[in-house]
Parts: sequence; structure tokens; C-alpha cells
Amino acid sequence: MLGNGRGIVIELTPRQLKIIDIVKKRAPITGEQIAESLNLTRPTIRSDLSILVMLEYIDAKPKVGYFPGKKAVARVPGGDLLKETKVKDIQSNPIIIREATTIQDAVVTLFLQDVGTLIICDADGKLAGVASRKDFLKVTLGNPAAVSMPVSMVMTRQSKIVTVSPEDSVLDAAHKMIFYEVDSLPVVVQSDKDDTSRLDVVGKVTKTSIIKLILEVEVK
Repeated sequence: MLGNGRGIVIELTPRQLKIIDIVKKRAPITGEQIAESLNLTRPTIRSDLSILVMLEYIDAKPKVGYFPGKKAVARVPGGDLLKETKVKDIQSNPIIIREATTIQDAVVTLFLQDVGTLIICDADGKLAGVASRKDFLKVTLGNPAAVSMPVSMVMTRQSKIVTVSPEDSVLDAAHKMIFYEVDSLPVVVQSDKDDTSRLDVVGKVTKTSIIKLILEVEVK
């Protein structure tokens, strides 16, 4: 028995519960793939999918497939929430600048976007480094000429950057943030299977986004 938040109790069927579990484990996944996992046809589960979307246990994105909905995440016990939620579920858009960007322009971007760290990419759009407010503060204090320097002069280079992939768990991301004492991590995917150093930036995950995930469940 599951409440819908308005005092009405709705009982999900075993098949609907199985669909929620499949979507949580394999998202994004199409309706056809869900049906195949259940050894059923797509029309057979159409009403189940509609009900689960309406109740926010799953979410549908056109031409992409189904994802866990708000209530599917909320049903995960607190101790397992960070393990079962993937980085891709909470990542946000990264703020990216190029290596040749001047420190002055980088600082302006930092404050206009209200972020603590900028992600820096090379001319091909691959991850080259990161730079934080602290990095900019160190180089500009007592050095007026620093504003015209390229940001590549102060960034932490790619080989020393801690990253996560979209498929990593939020728990893994949180552990990295704590261990390396950083507030955010670039979310990357390998762009060249023969060169592991070539990384495309697809997002960022922050301590704030992890806290929001936890609070979203706690207030339900």
C-alpha cells in the first residue's frame, strides 16, 4: 500500500513494482525493453507505465525512455539512497571556459555564474583543467599583471583532477569530495577508447546537489 500524498492509498501491483525496479536499474530504458524484460508485449504494460508516470514513480522523456521518478528515489532507504542514485541523476550543467581565456574574464565568469570552480577545456573541447576561486585569489593578490594571463597558467591540470562518470554512484562521488577536500567534481566520459586521457565533460556534481538529493527525500 502506497499513499499518493492526498490521503488516498494506492496499491501497486507486483508487475508495477517490478517495472519500477527495472527502470531504477537500467534507466534510460524504453517501454519495449521493459516489456521484453517482463516477457510481455508493449501494449500489455502500457496502462502500468501510464499509472506509474502519473504517480511519479517513473518519469518519461520523449525519444529517450523511462527514468526513476521522484517517488522511486524516495522509496530507497536512507542508507542506500546515495548508493542507488547515479551521478547522472543529479548532475548539473558545467561552466566551461577555454585555456586561452584570460584570468580577468575567468573571474568575471566565476562571479556571474555564482560558482566556486570553473572547468577548463582545450581547443578540441576536451578536459584540460579546473580552477577555483582560491586559485584566482592566489595569483591576483599583489600582481596586477595577472589579469591578462591565460587561465592555463593557474589551473590544476587534467592529470591531477579527480573526476566521476555519469554511471558512478552518488556515494562514490561523495567519498571523493570528502577524501580530496573539494566541493565539486567534473562528470566526464572517455572520448577516445585508445586514449584514456581524452575526456569529454558532460556535467558537474557538487556537494550542494548531493545535499538537495538527501533533503528532497527527507521532506517527503
